[in-house]
Amino acid sequence: MATQATPRRSTASKVRSFLDTYTSDITREEVHRLFKRDTRDAYRYFSQGLKPDPDEGKPWYERAHRLNDLFLAFTMKLSPARRLIYGVALLASLIGLLELFTGFDLRWAPTGVVSIPMLVPTWRDGTVLLLVGFVLLNLLVILEVADRLSLKNDLEIARDIQKQMLPRDAFRAEGIETFGLTRPANTVGGDFYEISQMPDGRVIVAVGDVAGKGSPAALLMALLLAIMRTLLDEGLEPAPLVERLNLQIARHSPSSRFITLFFAVIDPASGNVEYVNAGHLPPIVRRRDGTFARLAQGGIALGLSKKSKYATSNDHLEPGDLIVLYSDGITEAESESGVAFDEAGIERVLALRPDATAPDLSRDIFAAVEMHVGDQRLADDLTVVVARRLPPLPALSH
Repeated sequence: MATQATPRRSTASKVRSFLDTYTSDITREEVHRLFKRDTRDAYRYFSQGLKPDPDEGKPWYERAHRLNDLFLAFTMKLSPARRLIYGVALLASLIGLLELFTGFDLRWAPTGVVSIPMLVPTWRDGTVLLLVGFVLLNLLVILEVADRLSLKNDLEIARDIQKQMLPRDAFRAEGIETFGLTRPANTVGGDFYEISQMPDGRVIVAVGDVAGKGSPAALLMALLLAIMRTLLDEGLEPAPLVERLNLQIARHSPSSRFITLFFAVIDPASGNVEYVNAGHLPPIVRRRDGTFARLAQGGIALGLSKKSKYATSNDHLEPGDLIVLYSDGITEAESESGVAFDEAGIERVLALRPDATAPDLSRDIFAAVEMHVGDQRLADDLTVVVARRLPPLPALSH
């Protein structure tokens, strides 16, 4: 007997432990909030945009027509494929409920004086429990969808703010043309770029990539961009600026996060390029004769060490030369067969249109990546900046 009791006690202990873990943080206030505040908030969310209810205040059975409007308001917020699955699930549940129906039973309902006969629908045993489970699961789905869509709305606002932080138009000045594009893999992303002109006429081009994706990366991206623009206002040269930037990022970002950055200052008049690479992918330089080079010198990524030092490197652009700055989302984008777009993909685009403008080349690179990836979802943010040195303007004849 003792040998049989031990497994039973062990099983009971496991069940008790599971239930204790499962219900450890459930409180009466939490359940009350679910059926009062959360349900009411979900109703308000899905009823937004509906016409005012003329039957407001009347009993629920006189407002049943409102259920149709709320059902459409909820389901139309689902994607078409998910809406189809949800509709099929409802239809299957309704058919199953009808199959459990066994007919009508004659019952006598007392009214205080006499009993009157009533036909009452009857169902197989367990139908009520299944119906309760179905209703509760649908309530859970509705609450989760409302929460996620509310969060999505907030993220879309954050995406608009993020877009406003980045240069949107092509920058042109005598001797140079630059343009940047970025596209997050999710609603918001961690890639960023900067294009601006210094008081002495030199042009700043920079591309950065925060480790990770989504909201955490977007917050760090906004932090770095704000700090970098503040330092730019101080007129710092590339190496001191990146060192100050690294110090601030190391102080204010989590230790698990780092940021790669390529920062360059281009003199349109002379073609001189001063740059600092903090762990970023080496930009591609296309010379006017069609050959390619890399700006490969650099240091470690930002935020890894407060003591990191950075040195300025130099290059030179002749009229007709251009630089392409990009994030790893471009080169690591994979086809359905697992082949990466790679730097060779960028070079192919550049070789096809040697005389294209910076905006056209940027868009061509994005289009080539999208064609390479096909129907697959992007795994990382995409960013590209093209800076092209232009021939000098012809002198006016007198």
